[in-house]
Formats: sequence, C-alpha cells, structure tokens
Amino acid sequence: MLRRALQPGLSRGVLGRGLGTHRGRSTLGKVEGSGGYRGSWVAPVSSYVTFRTRDPTHDGKTVGRLGEGDQNGKVSEIKKKIQSVLPRGAWNPLRDTSYLPPEHSDVVIVGGGVIGLSVAYWLKRLEKPQGAIRVLVVERDHMYSQASTALSVGGIRQQFSVPENIQLSLFSVEFLRNINEYLAVVDDPPLDIQFNPSGYLLLASEKGAAVMESNVKVQRQEGAKVCLMSPEQLRNKFPWINTEGVALASYGMEHEGWFDPWCLLQGLRRKVQSMGVLFCHGEVTRFVSSSSHTETTSGEEVTLRRIHEVHVKMDRSLEYQPVECALVINAAGAWSGQIAELAGVGKGPPGTLQGTQLPVELRKRYVYLWHCPQGPGLETPFVIDASGAYFRREGLGNNYLGGCSPTEEEEPDPGNLEVDHDFFQDKVWPPLAQRVPAFETLKVRSAWAGYYDYNTFDQNGVVGPHPLVVNMYFATGFSGHGLQQAPAVGRAVAEMVLDGHFRTINLSPFLFNRFYLGEKVQEHNII
Repeated sequence: MLRRALQPGLSRGVLGRGLGTHRGRSTLGKVEGSGGYRGSWVAPVSSYVTFRTRDPTHDGKTVGRLGEGDQNGKVSEIKKKIQSVLPRGAWNPLRDTSYLPPEHSDVVIVGGGVIGLSVAYWLKRLEKPQGAIRVLVVERDHMYSQASTALSVGGIRQQFSVPENIQLSLFSVEFLRNINEYLAVVDDPPLDIQFNPSGYLLLASEKGAAVMESNVKVQRQEGAKVCLMSPEQLRNKFPWINTEGVALASYGMEHEGWFDPWCLLQGLRRKVQSMGVLFCHGEVTRFVSSSSHTETTSGEEVTLRRIHEVHVKMDRSLEYQPVECALVINAAGAWSGQIAELAGVGKGPPGTLQGTQLPVELRKRYVYLWHCPQGPGLETPFVIDASGAYFRREGLGNNYLGGCSPTEEEEPDPGNLEVDHDFFQDKVWPPLAQRVPAFETLKVRSAWAGYYDYNTFDQNGVVGPHPLVVNMYFATGFSGHGLQQAPAVGRAVAEMVLDGHFRTINLSPFLFNRFYLGEKVQEHNII
C-alpha cells in the first residue's frame, strides 16, 4: 500500500503536461515584452552609456552622446553580429545581464555545477517546440571556489556493482568522448576536455575477491569491458605494483579514464547560454508554496506542497528577487539538504513520509598532488587499492594525484576547506608506498580539499520528484561519482520533467521514496 500511496507524486509537476505557474498562469512557450522568453531582448541599463571624446577644447569632458549617424552604424553592426550567430550562436546578449533573475521562469535550477547545467542542457535539447521552456540556473558561488566539480580529480569508470550506475557511466563516457557532437557552439572553437583514456585498476584482498567477481559479472552483463587479473597477471602487466595482499584485480579495458572537470563545466555553461538558459548569481533563501491535504491508501494524512515562487538573494545585496516558477530542480550538491529543508522536506513527525529528510550533507575530502621521478610512468591506470587509497597520473611529468576517504570516525570538519597534511602522512602515503614501492620517495607538491554531496543513507544519487513537494525534483547525493554521471543524470531528470517517466535509463531505485521505505541501493564500489 505504501508503494501505491507514493506513486501519484511521480505524475505531478510534469512540464510536458502544461503545468502552470502561480495563480494558474502557464509560462510555457510564452513571449513577453521586456525580458521576454523568446526573441525579445532588451539591452541592460548599462548599455545606455555616455560617451567621452578627446577634444582640444573639451579635454576628457563629456561632450554629449554618440551622434545619430554613429548610433545607426553601431546598431547596424550589432544587428549583423546577432544575425550571424543566433539562434544557436556562442555570443549571447543575455550574458550581460546574467546576474539579474527574471520575474518568471518555467524551471528554476538551484545549483550551477555540472549536474545542474546538464539538466538545463537536456531540458533545452529535448523540449518541443524549441524555445518552449524558460530555464533559470541560480548559482551562489559564481567563481566555483567551493564547487565539487572544479575540485574533483575527474575520473570516470564503469566498475560499479549496481546496473543503473553502470548504465549512467556508459552513456556519460559516450557523451564525453563525443563532446563536440553535443556541446559545439557556432563560431566558438571546439571543446577539448583533455580526456585521457585509461582503465581503472581495482585491487581486492582475499576477503573482497568474491564480491569483485560478482561485480564484474554485472558489469559485463551491462556492456562494460572489464577483465579479471590474478596477482601474477598483475605483476606481468604492471611490474611496479607490489601484489602482496592482492588476491584479485579488475581492470577496465575501455571507456574509462579521466578528464578536466573545469573544461566540462565551462563547455556546458557556454552551450546552455547559447540555447537561451538564463543565469543568476545569487542564493535561494525561501520558497513560497501552497498546500493541500490528502490521505494515502493506508489512511495516513499527508500535506502536498506546490512551490510557486523562489526568493533569490542577490550577490552583494540585502535584497531578494522573487521568481515565479512552475518547477524547481534541486541540484545544489553538498548544500541540497538545506535547499530541501527550505521547501519543507522533512518537516513532519519522525517516521512518516512527511518527516523524511533528504539525507545529503557536506563531507570534506582531500586531494594531494605529488612528484615521483621513479614513479609508474605513462602507462599508469587509475588505481584503487584495497585499502581505499587511490591515485592516477597527472600530466606527463611524473606527477600523481591521489587521496583516500576517511572513516566515519575520522570525518574532518566540513566548515572550511583547509587541508590536513597529516592525513596524507598517516592514512594515504603508507598504503600507497606499500603498494608502489617507488612512492617511498615521493614529494608532495600541492593539495586541496573539496566537498562530496554525501548521501548518508546509501551513498547513491537521488534522482526524480519528491512525493509531497510535488514540483521539486532532485539531482543530488552522488557521494563522489556525480561528475562522471552528470550527462546521463541530466538527461534522466529532463525525461522525468518532460515525459513524466524515465525513458532511456530506469532510475526508479534512486527515487526519494526509498528513504521512507528503507530500501537502500547496495553499491559496493563507492570510493
């Protein structure tokens, strides 16, 4: 009965069915005058400037506005530029006003990292007719100084144990390998995300060997090319590895590697801007919603909420801008739990659906960069040791990136991004030096910290609508593998929004409902 009671929430709030905004007004496909949705650009106030000229009698002083003839010439030049690149060009007149939110938007995406941008991209790509949906992305950290995307090591793999995770990464690697088929922009240079094809090498102890064999069987069933290696085979292929304590290894034969996360982020942003997505540098501080009451089939009374308005506090301002909307995408990463709470998620009696929180929180992780002249070299895969320590090659100069996730007892304070260098000395270096003897002489050159959007329930993503806040959708909680799955997750969320169901990859196990039902997604390969 509980399952049936939760199902109605999946069909509400679907843009493809013409969901309206506040007071019943639909914004889909609407064209307004100033700041309209399609084909209506009004120049920002800053565009109307007073021009200065150098003149012997008016040295540096204002002598008036640009002459009428010059104005006409300037306007003509601008028109030519617009005509040469629109509607899909790289140059976007809206860029000058990206810090100002509109009064209305069909979809407000909270979070402008790769997950949020991917959702925006697929909404615009899959929309019918073209230009029907107005999308606003709100990002408070416009420099991305704390963004998980920019601080990631950029790996992508298919070596998961859950079929849905494997499928997500298989599509995402196809997206990345053919990036310019998806993200090319007219008159802009091709995008190069510095993709380095190299397999992941996972090492298992005697205790974990059976689980690894089972995982590889699932991976092969889903189309991933992964081979199992004995310690002897491992030594023959990678002679720099000490195989002591290794009972089995799995190695990705294709479609794995690493790439530049910052390049992907900028490429997505460039593309969605060319598609008409609006950006706002600000922080979501409040949701205005209406509510109604209903009963589940089991007789439990629940409150349904619908968000009508998002309040966005502007950067360097005490004021907020209200934005009427039809739907909200919570892609706020490590801060998505706070955004969900603002919308009323979890505000109910414990043990009830109404009181079930989004279990996503900040977790700090360290990444270290070291130099080792006698290191493994250019053929180094992305190595995941049985201890949890990992490393990969960085560039061509005998530099390596790596780290290790702490235990629950060792979790650092997430209140800042300061690096604990003792953690490397005590927890990362010993297992790495034991596995790769050459690392005994490594020298740490740099280090940084970043955030995981850590799902404390089962460390897997949360994708799809909330059953009670009927027009809030989630794309968060990936606990370290969100970057590599972003292209596929964005497509899945867009399908749910536009069609009311997942079409290409069924991500039903990742719905919010599982937190209430207690159904964990059992992924064994969380790094």
